Amino acid sequence: MSVMSHPMHPHAMHQPQSKGVVRTLHHDAGERPHVLVWEVTRACQLACKHCRADAFTKADPRQLTTEEGKALLDDFAAYGTPRPIVILSGGDAFERDDLEELIAYGTSIGLPIALSPSVTPLLTDERLAAVREAGVKAFSLSLDGATAETHDSFRGIEGTFDDTMEAAKLVVEHGFRFQVNTTICRNNLRELPQLLATAMQMQAHMWYLLFLVPMGRGSNLEPLDPEEMEDVLHWLHDVSDRIAIKVTEAPNYRRVAIQRDDARAAGEPMPERGPLHAWLTEETERLLGSVTERRPPRPPIGVNSGRGFAFVDHIGDVYPSGFLPYNCGSVKDKPFHEIYAEAPMMKALRDPSSYSGKCGICEFNWICGGSRARAHAMLGDPLASDPTCVYQPEGAEPAPAS
Repeated sequence: MSVMSHPMHPHAMHQPQSKGVVRTLHHDAGERPHVLVWEVTRACQLACKHCRADAFTKADPRQLTTEEGKALLDDFAAYGTPRPIVILSGGDAFERDDLEELIAYGTSIGLPIALSPSVTPLLTDERLAAVREAGVKAFSLSLDGATAETHDSFRGIEGTFDDTMEAAKLVVEHGFRFQVNTTICRNNLRELPQLLATAMQMQAHMWYLLFLVPMGRGSNLEPLDPEEMEDVLHWLHDVSDRIAIKVTEAPNYRRVAIQRDDARAAGEPMPERGPLHAWLTEETERLLGSVTERRPPRPPIGVNSGRGFAFVDHIGDVYPSGFLPYNCGSVKDKPFHEIYAEAPMMKALRDPSSYSGKCGICEFNWICGGSRARAHAMLGDPLASDPTCVYQPEGAEPAPAS
């Protein structure tokens, strides 16, 4: 996919030297989203430390019914081609008895549907076969530690690490396109190279990294500081020739990709990196050796909260993302497509020039825009500058000394 220009702020654009370094949408992000997450239930038997939703053990009686869910899927499908990618999440999606019915209905009306459940006793060989038959092609499992001690500590249930390894084998056997999800925070930072190796051993097609947003139960965990985040982003770009990498709540990964491409094209050294990057690189090579067969890195795509992405919770409330708790309306009162297009916060998020501070003037804001969820969680303002980005655009006020 070629890189397209941004129609609103050409003065702020910084285009990469070569095509395919980053991807942008081929449609207006204000008209239709690229990815939609529907939290089909908040019920879950785990008690994860970093849970965004503070899930319950039983379903909320207000959650969308089967018929309301089908109406929501109809609304998603009404966008026509290209239809948004729909990810069914939770809680634990397997807590819904009508999950297969919803999946079959969604795929019958042309929606590409992926599933992101929890690893609990509900994830069985029979259930995997059923959702595969219903039409799910992409499937993700979470792995937040390279050891049972770390992962089980995150998940709140002993034995979850071993169960996840077994679940991964079943997922691969059923032929799903398989993705491993990892939340990055200070607790597992030094396990990242081993997590990479484990994801590859699990035969994952993609490694999806979520940089912790301190909200929900995750408020008790410690996020990375800006310098650590920058080092990890560079390292992730380094290892993207080993496995496809996808990053969320760190849109500055796209800025990193462009800066690295600019340096390569100009024959200049790569942007300066710190000691954490050096350690991650050394540990990766110790575990996996040098890359003998390089695969082209997966170009990151320029979507952000409310700008190509949206989240619908279990009771039908619409948010710019699952990590940005700004309620834009309910699908029980108004169709999703109207909320997405017309809600004032959605519209504000799609205009990076309206952001305060350095994000508003950054030449990369057309493709990055900073983590809106982290700005909200840490500064109380979703339109503030991302406090965890080290980049200082020309004309920005110097960052305060730490």
